Formats: sequence, C-alpha cells, structure tokens
Amino acid sequence: MAAKAPDPSSRPDAVGRAVAPLPPRRLLWANFAWTQVAWFAAVLGAAHGWPVLGCLPLAAGLAWHLSTVRRAQPEARLVLYAVLLGTLADAGPVLLGAVAYPSGQWTAVLPPFWLSGLWAAFATSINLTLRWLHGRPLLAALLGAVAGPLAFSSGVRLGGAQFVDAPLALGWLALEWALMLPLLCWLGQRHDGAAGPAAAVPLREGV
Repeated sequence: MAAKAPDPSSRPDAVGRAVAPLPPRRLLWANFAWTQVAWFAAVLGAAHGWPVLGCLPLAAGLAWHLSTVRRAQPEARLVLYAVLLGTLADAGPVLLGAVAYPSGQWTAVLPPFWLSGLWAAFATSINLTLRWLHGRPLLAALLGAVAGPLAFSSGVRLGGAQFVDAPLALGWLALEWALMLPLLCWLGQRHDGAAGPAAAVPLREGV
C-alpha cells in the first residue's frame, strides 16, 4: 500500500511529528478587516439606537468565517464559549453600576446583545490574527489587560457605552481581559478549525 503524501502546507517539527498546516494568509487579512468593520458598525449602531442594524455586518462576517475555515465545528464551539464567558464577564460592570448602555440590553443585569456579538467576532481572531499568542499566556494576559480597557474606552467615546464609575469599570475590564485572552487562546488551541488537522509526516531516519 502506497504511503500517503504529506500535505505540502504542513511542516514537521524538530522530531518529525506532524504540524497542522497554518491558515492561508488571505484569511488573516480578511479576518482583520471584517472584525474592524463589525466592531465599528456594532458600536455606532448601538450609539444611534439601531443595535440590530449595527449587528448585520457582524452576523455576515461570522457566517463567512465559518464557511471559509477548514473545519467549522470547532470554530463554532470556540465562538460559543467566547460568547458565554464574555457575556458573563461583562455582566460584572453592569451589576456593579460602573457602566451603562444606551441600547441593546435584554435585561438590566446583562450587557447588550451587540456586545455579546462582538465576543463572537473576537473569537474568530483567536486562531487567525491572534494565533501568535497561542502558548504565550503571560503575554496574552498583559496584552489583554492593556488592550481590553482601551478598546472599551474607544467604544465609550463613540457613544456605544457610558462610564458611570470609570475607575471601577476600567479596573474590572483590565482584570477581565487579563484572564479572558489567555483563556480564549487556550480554548482556541483545543478548538482550532482554522489550521485544520495535522497531516501525516514521516519520521526522519535515526529518530
């Protein structure tokens, strides 16, 4: 029986074991572009009282992502985990009275649905544009602690949210993102549909 040829997009590691092929570069650029558009659309839509309309680019981008990755099922699981965990984490500042939202809240104790949707969009970046954070939990925690509050503050400036108690809200967000980003990267490694399964690569002689 003839041996199966290795996937040309995969590379053996130091001992010749199979390494999953990386996502195509075009997907990285596309992911970066559509998630930026989705973020601005969702925030501005909420700021102007049109949260459902603002989520349309997000929904379209998410559907496109799941239709283009190598394996949609693990990516969908990662998105679901991100939405559930992110929504619970973002409920903290709401319950503490540290932030308020102009539109889109299902209930007074939860963040608005468009913010949960942004967690879904963010999850699609974990195995693509943020793939370089895999296996680097400390770096992910540091980046999350800085970038998370900055991104939320940008949303506040655009009118998508309001600080009621800014120090409390920013402190919560820094801690939240310092925990969430490493956790999502860890989950992304275990639910990676962007890179695909590893191809069989023969061991080198003498190993």
